[in-house]
Amino acid sequence: MTVKQRFQKRFTTNLLVKLYPFTLCRHHAGIPVGQRLIDGKFSGDNPLLLRSTLIYGPAILLTRVSALLLLVVMTRLIDQTEYGLLTLVVTVGEMTDVAVTNWLRIALLRLGGKGDVSRGSLMLAGQVLLATTVLALIISVIASAVIVPERWIEFAIAVCSYLIAGSISRFALTVLQMQQRHSLYSMLEYLRGLLQLALPIAAILIFQRSFLTVSLGSSLAVLIAGIVACVVASGRVIGGPPRFTHKEFFALGVPLVIMALVGFGLNSAERVFLKLYYDAGAVAVFAAAYALARQPIDMVANAINMGAFPEVVSRFDEEGSEASGRLLSQLMALMIRLCLPVAATLIALSGDITRLLLPAEYHGRFGLLFPIIAFSVLCANLTSFVYGVVVHAHKRPWLLIIANSFGSVATISLSFLLIPTMAEVGAALALAGGSLAGLAACIVIAERLTPVPVPWRDIAVSAIISICTGLAASLASTALGNMPAIFPLAAGGVAGAAAFLGLTWLFHPAAVTQFIGKLRARLRIA
Repeated sequence: MTVKQRFQKRFTTNLLVKLYPFTLCRHHAGIPVGQRLIDGKFSGDNPLLLRSTLIYGPAILLTRVSALLLLVVMTRLIDQTEYGLLTLVVTVGEMTDVAVTNWLRIALLRLGGKGDVSRGSLMLAGQVLLATTVLALIISVIASAVIVPERWIEFAIAVCSYLIAGSISRFALTVLQMQQRHSLYSMLEYLRGLLQLALPIAAILIFQRSFLTVSLGSSLAVLIAGIVACVVASGRVIGGPPRFTHKEFFALGVPLVIMALVGFGLNSAERVFLKLYYDAGAVAVFAAAYALARQPIDMVANAINMGAFPEVVSRFDEEGSEASGRLLSQLMALMIRLCLPVAATLIALSGDITRLLLPAEYHGRFGLLFPIIAFSVLCANLTSFVYGVVVHAHKRPWLLIIANSFGSVATISLSFLLIPTMAEVGAALALAGGSLAGLAACIVIAERLTPVPVPWRDIAVSAIISICTGLAASLASTALGNMPAIFPLAAGGVAGAAAFLGLTWLFHPAAVTQFIGKLRARLRIA
């Protein structure tokens, strides 16, 4: 490491301490971050993973909170049919966007390197992005006519706008990530989150109350943030030829595109089948439950993964397969420690969350949806962010086509069997079955490449803490069940947090003591 790199690393750490004084003292499973993050002496966890979580966590938190607030507002401003159509726009857009830009992000991070990014590399990737985006727009118009024939023109306009804005934004943010400008990345995600909350609400108050108005407002927010990111990223691009060829780029990217197409069943089929068997209103109920159960868990997992992926592939290149396997084991432990208590709390308080956040027509219809969806999300995150990374590190993404195929076949088959008679619950069960099948297949494939040690002790401790956290939250909520939803929800949250901290003290007393000391110190500084 050069003197300049040492200075940049120290400067970044000091900047994080100033920007996030409270976040750097955040505590999980009895492990204080604070000083241990800075000096690198973190027992059992990798400081790089924690630093990634702390850098990207606040930005992802804001965007997820923004999405949840938008859910709360839109379910009240537009009816169930319009909200269901809005959800389908996102579903079709995400499905197509994975094939258009997500593979491009992975390919650039894998082939373009970190630090200095050459103009030639971006020009080559930009040409590919333009071509694939045009193809995606054509496909999305055809899909609109099939899925929503009654309003396909409006639907196609919304999906096309979603794709164009998303392509520009993700490309620019990927460049910032390659340039290691993590703080700027986070700030631009803040901007996107705020705009995606404000612009759709403004649009629907000024214009008509339809899914198209909301979707165009959201896409405009993404586009503005993307343009700003393009301007910021371009200032650090250096001259020079591309670091990879078209052949290398497509050799890595084409399997990812095929994987995205094969993964349609795993990622989107249940909503499309709900629309075909029932109507957009059924899609709205499932989508609302999915958003509420998914967002908190996904927020944590994505915060860990945003910086973990480049570090894992870098560790694989520099130190070999065994070192990357150990890092992925630490990533798995950290993800489970953070996600399981969140899932348990969500399940325990699902009724109060629904009563507080959604209008009356959504109440009483969620039942089993929360635990089933939470299970699905946990499986999907382990597949993508742990075992899937092994395949990417080995530059053999075509193997993920096999795993996704198993998941898609399972989801589609279960959708045919369960959705006609069980509606939204059938859709959730189909998604869970597909996620589990995909995870099992991905584990088998990844273990043949790089074995990832399973942190059984961490999983057991996290499960005990999570079960007790959920029980405490449920009991406290039930005791105040006849009061307005905000009171049992607050009581359940406080009781769950107290149980979590108490059990953490039992398993990690020294760490909790140090955490409290660090928290007091940071609060005094603030």
